[in-house]
Amino acid sequence: MDEKPSVPEYRKSGSTAELYSEIMIRSPLRCIWEILVDFRNYPEWNPFIREISGRIEEGARITADLKPPGGTGTKIHPVILKVVPEREFRWMGHLFVRGLFDGEHVFEIWPMGGDLCLFVQHEYFSGLFLPILENMLKNGTARGFDEMNRALNARAEQPGST
Repeated sequence: MDEKPSVPEYRKSGSTAELYSEIMIRSPLRCIWEILVDFRNYPEWNPFIREISGRIEEGARITADLKPPGGTGTKIHPVILKVVPEREFRWMGHLFVRGLFDGEHVFEIWPMGGDLCLFVQHEYFSGLFLPILENMLKNGTARGFDEMNRALNARAEQPGST
């Protein structure tokens, strides 16, 4: 199934912003979840989050290497805030210290009936550096979300992935 992802949407309200994207994936929820939390295999398929190491459990600190298209890579060390197996996980990261540039990244899988699921990836941003980094978010980061969504879709829908 060649579902097109939504164009990532950037929304700003006062001193906070959100980058939102979604894609329909024709694959069992369990399969999508297993790909999403199998950090060891991210380098094989994920063009945006090139690597993640750490445990997928609430309170754990992980390390993620992000490489937005056309941008330079960056390593972040967020803390996992929430894990709901087969439905959601989210983390919170900060640039240097809380309040400069904070991001709460959310991955959600919504069953739509049968083997059709909606995968949602969004991030809430805030902090003093938000105005300075807006162009990066609207361009490279938004494209990174889109590329990751497409890659997750392709991997989940390939024969033998379930």
